[in-house]
Amino acid sequence: MPAHATSSTVDITSRGDVHDLVVGFYREIVFDDVLAPVFAEVAETDWTVHIPRLIDYWCRILLGEPGYHGAIVAAHRHVHDLDAFRVEHFDRWYELWARSIDATWQGPVAENAKRHAARVGASLTRRLLDTDWQPVALAPTPTTERTRP
Repeated sequence: MPAHATSSTVDITSRGDVHDLVVGFYREIVFDDVLAPVFAEVAETDWTVHIPRLIDYWCRILLGEPGYHGAIVAAHRHVHDLDAFRVEHFDRWYELWARSIDATWQGPVAENAKRHAARVGASLTRRLLDTDWQPVALAPTPTTERTRP
């Protein structure tokens, strides 16, 4: 267990927590059958650029830190124009995001991270796919202990 790990559940409270969340989440994405092709083959994601940008984004959303300036819809529209997103992409993205949070964190900021992701997914599907979307309800995963990464 890393030096900063605890055996109790904790909320997302620092840039380090956001870093661990984002890195862990995208580690799942690169091996995911549904999402990996979108990031690797369509978007040709440069992870050295994407990860720090997303850390800045989530630090702004969750911790109120300045630093992120971007156009979420425009960036996703570019990828959508190359190879259209499907609802299953948003379902899987949200599922991995929520599970990444639930595996380690619990509290109001963690819940806000899931709510905000749901709003982002709904906005993108409305604007790009012209459809309404809500995240599917996730079945609880059995965990006996939550630990920080």
